[in-house]
Amino acid sequence: MEYGIQPDILICRTETKLTKEERSKIALFCNMNEGAVIDGLDVENTIYEVPLLYEKSSMTEIILKKLKMPLNHLNLNTWSKFVQKIKHPKYEVNVGLIGKYTKYRDSYKSILEAFIHAGSINNTRVNVELKNSEEITNENVEEILKDLDGILVGPGFGSRGIEGKIAAIKYVRENKIPFFGICLGLQCAVIEFARNVCNLPDANSYEFDKITENTVIDLMEDQKRIKNKGGTMRLGAYPCILTSSTKAYESYKSEFISERHRHRYEVNNNFREKLQQYGMILSGLSPDRKLVEIIELKNHPWFLGTQFHPELKSRAVTGQPLFISFIEAVLKRNKSRNSRSNGIKNNKSIINN
Repeated sequence: MEYGIQPDILICRTETKLTKEERSKIALFCNMNEGAVIDGLDVENTIYEVPLLYEKSSMTEIILKKLKMPLNHLNLNTWSKFVQKIKHPKYEVNVGLIGKYTKYRDSYKSILEAFIHAGSINNTRVNVELKNSEEITNENVEEILKDLDGILVGPGFGSRGIEGKIAAIKYVRENKIPFFGICLGLQCAVIEFARNVCNLPDANSYEFDKITENTVIDLMEDQKRIKNKGGTMRLGAYPCILTSSTKAYESYKSEFISERHRHRYEVNNNFREKLQQYGMILSGLSPDRKLVEIIELKNHPWFLGTQFHPELKSRAVTGQPLFISFIEAVLKRNKSRNSRSNGIKNNKSIINN
């Protein structure tokens, strides 16, 4: 009021519902209608429940009246079903997010939200366990990842924790565990495949090793002469063409897509033929076919990496195609594991009896 702000609607953050006396006092001192004082109640399970609570407070009706617009009914049935599947899912899976910024979960906020969206669409609670790649080695990788139904290797910069990511990718590749790599995750998958499948033990990224001859990940051509790194990354949305009969194509159900990028390094085109020769599928390419956007592996339930950041286009209710497909694969593996586990228990019971 002192600054001349006269609210039409006031949302009050609160842990408990406002009493009539509290609502009346707030309205009086703010010079407004008591009915326009709305509870901004905390929610226990998911922030996606908040719009449903606001609708129960008749906020839509208040806004429409203030704007002198027709009082049309707001249909939130789809949103309500989306929230119900988050709160009371039929299934549950455990996914490991392998990264080096795991001290703070908000470092991967967009990815975590994308998992919530894809989980609801698959009627599944996705428990995401953050695993610090700096702590993963070839010796302990099985112990760290053994209880996970799938892993996602996240984006990042710099050499710290890279060998741990590569060890994790090798483990899930060999054990047929669903894998999803984003940006640096794709690059680490290419390095691991080149080292352990293509017989290039010194394969690496130019970002981490500027001496090796087998630089399977290299600077983009237009980056090589740039010294000042200010705004030189490949940023924003770029088109991509998908190859039919691939996991990527099955997920998007389209030949042409557009996704957002934030990176400086790419798959080195000098190694494309060798990677394909040993079974890597380049399922997404730039329209001029000069840049690899998506990689997959043959004879694996779900092994896919993207140079772009699909999590940035995930939305509530609709989700993002690759995240949805990944969770489908993770859920399938989870059901298979549980089925085998129950079979073993039943056999033990029969033997004991």
